[in-house]
Amino acid sequence: MNRTKTYLSKTVEELKPSGIRKFFDLAAGMEGVVSLGVGEPDFVTSWSVREAAILSLEQGRTSYTANAGLIELREEISAYMNRTFHVQYSAENEIIVTVGASQALDIALRAIIDPGDEVIVVEPSFVSYAPLVTLAGGTPVIVNSDKSHDFKVQAADLEKAVTNKTKALLICSPNNPTGTVLESEDLTAIAEFAKKHDLLVLSDEIYAELVYDKPYISMASLPGMRERTILINGFSKGFAMTGWRLGFVCAPVEISKAMLKIHQYAMMCAPTMAQYAAVEALRNGNDDVIEMRNSYRRRRNYFVQSLNEMGLDCHIPGGAFYAFPSVKSTGLSSEEFAERLLVEEKVAVVPGNAFGESGEGHIRCSYASSMAQLQEAVKRMRRFLERL
Repeated sequence: MNRTKTYLSKTVEELKPSGIRKFFDLAAGMEGVVSLGVGEPDFVTSWSVREAAILSLEQGRTSYTANAGLIELREEISAYMNRTFHVQYSAENEIIVTVGASQALDIALRAIIDPGDEVIVVEPSFVSYAPLVTLAGGTPVIVNSDKSHDFKVQAADLEKAVTNKTKALLICSPNNPTGTVLESEDLTAIAEFAKKHDLLVLSDEIYAELVYDKPYISMASLPGMRERTILINGFSKGFAMTGWRLGFVCAPVEISKAMLKIHQYAMMCAPTMAQYAAVEALRNGNDDVIEMRNSYRRRRNYFVQSLNEMGLDCHIPGGAFYAFPSVKSTGLSSEEFAERLLVEEKVAVVPGNAFGESGEGHIRCSYASSMAQLQEAVKRMRRFLERL
């Protein structure tokens, strides 16, 4: 059919495809690949959680829930956030259950952004952050973090990026892809910056349960920050529930009401069976979380030490399950290194520039694979580097 116009949105047409997908697709067409590319726990969701979902089906609980989610689940989330991260939110009107943390971030951005608003996005970051700002009608303003500060953003760099159009700042701790955890002094500096310029902070805390060396601190727990923080979390990472697609967002009443409007029209509610499963996870899943965290800590220690021993300089990630080693010593770009490692040794990693320009010269490796898989990956990577 011949036509003179396109029916596609210019905004969508101009969006770049995810840099992660390219390597997933390449690896999917090969046999014998050891994949360190996927940010997915290798644990199966706890049996008691799966059983709760099965029971909900057997009892015929298959109808819609309230738009914001089961009140029973929101009450459990409220109690969990209070006892675990020392932040208090009302189950009635400050918590929304979403289809993953990604949808939580989407409705949060759409609820606060007007055309022309700027949102500071700290990179390296998860691939969807800047595109979601764009899709909400805003302008992402990138602030880079770097290896010299263990990828912790500096307040001086934030100051250079702020303008009279800046409305919010988007951060992730523990960070994907670097594994960096923002500690008290880092968060305090960011909080003071936000208060100075009257900004909201969107705090992606999806990896909060997976912190290894020090207690986790939520941005919303800092003095004066609860009222200007949109806190995003979910069940995918800490509770090994990626495929259940269940997240939640906590925010002051005014912002929550705005987000709920969008959620009502776009999604109705999160899957009912997954919500009943999440109630069980919060009530009785803590031992499983601890077991997973301890296992990831052991894998992290082994894998990061191995990377450094083979000459790929890597800081110790404080959380999540990613290592972000530098490959600059090889003389290869991030993409060249990732492509050659995949083709020559069948090890799949993600080039660092998929997470922003400041990720160039690095690769993201997930150590959520089994120890046997990690050991095989290390053997193949050493062989690859020896040939280089």
